[in-house]
Amino acid sequence: MLLARSHPVLPPAGEACPLVLDDVWFDHDGVEALRGVSLTVDAGAVTAVAGANGSGKSTLLALLAGLLVPRRGTVVLPRERSTALVVQRSEVSDRMPLTVRDAVAMGRWADAGLLRRLRPEDRQIIDECIGLVGLDGHQGRPLGALSGGQRQRAFLAQGLARRADVLLLDEPTTGLDAATRSVVADVLVAERARGATVVCVSHDDVALGVADRLVVLDAGRVVPGSP
Repeated sequence: MLLARSHPVLPPAGEACPLVLDDVWFDHDGVEALRGVSLTVDAGAVTAVAGANGSGKSTLLALLAGLLVPRRGTVVLPRERSTALVVQRSEVSDRMPLTVRDAVAMGRWADAGLLRRLRPEDRQIIDECIGLVGLDGHQGRPLGALSGGQRQRAFLAQGLARRADVLLLDEPTTGLDAATRSVVADVLVAERARGATVVCVSHDDVALGVADRLVVLDAGRVVPGSP
């Protein structure tokens, strides 16, 4: 069951800072994935990134997440700001005994400390995020029993539960029906209202329609006019 389009009052993100790439080059096994990309991602806004398969979109997200280091150029990321990255397909095995609630709760681990003891406010955030992506009633279901679209929503909820200052999404609407794609668009709007900096790789018109800015990549370069 999908929730109505109303959103809880979310804790604000930290002080907004832009993300900056300056003449960034990156290779995958000798193949250029990004070629001289210069880009400033506006703070507190939704930036959509589009382009054909192999154009460098996922590499761009990984650089913004701090998971990759460019061969040449500079990536400037805000210090002491939390980041959540939601990939298109999680590496978590379907055979692991994780429920939807377990998966979403992982988004609170950074705040829960080494013992991962969830506080009442953590549990409230988990419940809110499960509801926001339309998985109410599925909290106890194993991830392996979900459809591909439901599983993607579970990991979207995990990213939202982080309450990060920077939220990076790689094709969050893949495998989702029209109604749920609309919910994803609502989530992007809610994160922007919270003050988060959002970067969303997507080809979906619903998601693109709520973006403040569209950046198009082609063969590892920013298409002129899109910055």
